[in-house]
Amino acid sequence: MMRYPPIGLLASLLIVLSMPGLAATDAAEDAARWDMLHDMYFKDRPVEEAGALIRIEAPARAHDAALVPVRIEVEPALRLKSLSLLVDKNPVPLAATFRFGPASAGSGIETRVRVNEYTNLHAVGETQDGRLLMAAVYVKAAGGCSAPAVKDPQEAMARLGRIKVKLPDTLSPGNPATAQVMVSHPNSSGLQFDQVSRTYIPAHYIRSIVIRAGGQTVMEADTDISISEDPNLRFSFLPTGGGSLEVVAQDTKGATFTHSVPLTAAAAKGDPAL
Repeated sequence: MMRYPPIGLLASLLIVLSMPGLAATDAAEDAARWDMLHDMYFKDRPVEEAGALIRIEAPARAHDAALVPVRIEVEPALRLKSLSLLVDKNPVPLAATFRFGPASAGSGIETRVRVNEYTNLHAVGETQDGRLLMAAVYVKAAGGCSAPAVKDPQEAMARLGRIKVKLPDTLSPGNPATAQVMVSHPNSSGLQFDQVSRTYIPAHYIRSIVIRAGGQTVMEADTDISISEDPNLRFSFLPTGGGSLEVVAQDTKGATFTHSVPLTAAAAKGDPAL
C-alpha cells in the first residue's frame, strides 16, 4: 500500500520548495518599485551605489512599526548638499529631505519613521558636485502608518509644538558637536482611525524643520507623514563662540513653533522636557 507523507510534513515541503520563487518575485517587485521611485523623485539622474560612503541602519525586525529608528552614516570627508530618506512601500515614500548648511559638521542623521509594510529603506545623498549616491536596508514591520498615536490626543494637543534641544555637556567653538531636536507633535498620517468618532483622523504633521547655530544654517528638513509621531532628529553641527541653537518648525495647518537654546552646556541642561 502506498504511504503518503504526513500533512504537516507535506505542507512544510511545499513551503520550502516555493521559497526561491517567492524570493525572486519579491526581489523583482522591490527592484521595480525602486525604479518607479527613482523616476518619481530623481527623474533621469543616475543614482550610484554608495558603498562605504553612505550607510543606512535600521532594525531588521522593528519592535514598533510606528517608531522605527533609522541611522544614516556618511563618510566625514563626503560633504553632502542634501540627503533624502525613502520608505519604499509607504503611502508617501519620501519621508524627508535634509539640506545641509555651512554650520553642519557632517551629513549623517538619525530619526524615526513609520513603516507600513515589509520594505526597503533608501538613503540618497547628493554631493556638492551633483552626484547621487544610494544606500539601502530592508526592514520587517507593518501597520506603522495607521497605528494609533502613543499619547492621549488631549495630552498631545496640550503639548503641541513644544521643542526640546539636547546638547553635549561641553561645547568648543569650531569643533563638531552632536545635538538632538525633538518636536512634540502627533504627526497624524491621515490613515489612523478614531475608534470614538468612527472616522479617520485628518492628516496633521510637521512639514519643515529649520535648525541654525549662531545664525548660520545647520540644516533645512522637508518632512512628511512617514516621519513618526514627535519628530526626532540627531545631527552634528559646528558651535559658535556665542549665540544660540535655534529651531523653527512648521506644520500643515500653518502653525509655526520656535525654540532656541544658548550654546552653553548649562543652558542645554536646563532646557525644558517635552
